[in-house]
Amino acid sequence: MVSLLATELLKLKRAKMFLVSVVGAAAAPIMVFIGYLDMKSRMPDEPATFAKAFGETNLYVLLLIGSLLYGVITAYLFNREYAEDTLKNLLTIPVSRISLIVSKMVLLYLWIMVLTMFAWGLILLLGLIVGYEGLSADVLLESLTEFCIGGSLLFLLSTPTIFITLLFKNYVPTIIFSAVVVMGNVALANREYKALFPWSAVHVIAEHAFVPEYPPFYSYIAIAATSIAGMVATIVYFTRVDIH
Repeated sequence: MVSLLATELLKLKRAKMFLVSVVGAAAAPIMVFIGYLDMKSRMPDEPATFAKAFGETNLYVLLLIGSLLYGVITAYLFNREYAEDTLKNLLTIPVSRISLIVSKMVLLYLWIMVLTMFAWGLILLLGLIVGYEGLSADVLLESLTEFCIGGSLLFLLSTPTIFITLLFKNYVPTIIFSAVVVMGNVALANREYKALFPWSAVHVIAEHAFVPEYPPFYSYIAIAATSIAGMVATIVYFTRVDIH
């Protein structure tokens, strides 16, 4: 397991995908920052706070950019051996198929959390540069916790994406699936049903934005059921499929 993870890290070190993903993760903080500049040009006396900036950034990350970006990263990690035709050679070492999946999932989680911390740190840096108000230890701790919870829950929801990637062995279906998820998030963002849709429920849980119609239990169950179903489908399929 450790050797597999080390190998994955070495392959990632030589790839450009990590730098591309960092640029993608910077999109949300920059969008919020541009929104701040636009607001100050129209309403100079309107204060901008760190709490609001962190909240808006996390909203963009969890409902828009993160769902699509993490889907692309997932496809990259799990389709790479198929694209480079190295999987059949790797499995002759021999390497446990489940260990291979787990090692890639560990790397995926680390990758997601690094990008999450980068987005959080960038909005903090930009806020310090332009002078957002309301910076305190409580704001920093609360926002960091919300970012980490959101990133971890999105990782749990990567299992359906993994299954789709392994099933089709192609980036396109995975990207389409991720785009559909984002469209669902946008459609439900202002509806009470957001607590039931797993990917929008991530934001509900991370930001404690629960709706009266559906108790928190519904959101947790939606995410857990989706994650478990995707994991089971992934393991069953990957352990039984023939590798040519």
